[in-house]
Amino acid sequence: MTSENKLEQLHDIVVHLRSKDGCPWDQKQTPESMIKYLLEEAGELAEAIEENDPDHICEEIGDMFFILTILSAMYEEQGKFTGNDALKSITRKMIRRHPHVFADKKTRSEEELRQQWEEIKRQEKN
Repeated sequence: MTSENKLEQLHDIVVHLRSKDGCPWDQKQTPESMIKYLLEEAGELAEAIEENDPDHICEEIGDMFFILTILSAMYEEQGKFTGNDALKSITRKMIRRHPHVFADKKTRSEEELRQQWEEIKRQEKN
């Protein structure tokens, strides 16, 4: 595990934890069993943000990265998609939903941005 990319490094750690030589707890987890941890960590992150505690926020964001990485690894094991697929998807979505930034479609107000966002979401569903 010599990757400089920290997301790749975390992915490699999670894959190792779930391998036959890894951690029994991590090996037995399923997407369904991870729901309670996802909700718990999201709540802890929200609490840290409300407390405006940067060290705690950093720790909880790290915990969320772990939960999301183990979930994506589980779906990768099932042949459904990879973590990189999810990252590509959100990257495309954010570019598509921000034409005022990435496609020179200028907007004048926050209300126009909200309307533009909603219209793009409607188009995505069709």
